[in-house]
Amino acid sequence: MPALLRPALTALSVACLLSAASFASSGAAFAQAKQQAAPTQPTAPAQQQAPALKQIALTDKQLDGVLAAQNDMDAITEKLPENAAPDQKVIAQLEEVAKKHGFASYDDYNNVVDNISLVIGGFDPATKKYVGPEAVIKAQIAEIQADKKMPAKDKKEALDELNEALKTPAPQIENKGNIDLVGKYYDKLVAALGDEEN
Repeated sequence: MPALLRPALTALSVACLLSAASFASSGAAFAQAKQQAAPTQPTAPAQQQAPALKQIALTDKQLDGVLAAQNDMDAITEKLPENAAPDQKVIAQLEEVAKKHGFASYDDYNNVVDNISLVIGGFDPATKKYVGPEAVIKAQIAEIQADKKMPAKDKKEALDELNEALKTPAPQIENKGNIDLVGKYYDKLVAALGDEEN
């Protein structure tokens, strides 16, 4: 999926998902995230330096909407060339899909996805329990350091990214109920949103 079509997440969310993808490429449990790539949904290039994430209290309806919209969103964005700026027709299609699945707008849809990503970044993929992003990153560093089969260049790159992610303090999750809600949908969300990291 074109990276330019995704609103910028907070540095931590990106780092967590990047590190989860790095962790997966080394053979770890987060098998759904298969490549080091920015997370899931499209963004306009002008939004690459978007303001900090607007945290919201997630609902079952919103998570169901994200899951239901995913195939339609993928169908639109898969056809776009890598790093291509979206045209008005594509933006209109994305707006239409978002509204079809219960969101006020495509921006609303993206905000929900970004809030989901913030929470998922703190889940231990092995136990599927929320431990916080720092603990997840530290576990991934240990796993990569112990991996004897990973090429040295890839290992260094992954460790550099993870260590850089540790330097960026995690935004506190303002709505603690989001942790339980995302945990309830964890497998479905990782399957739907993680596949795009392939």
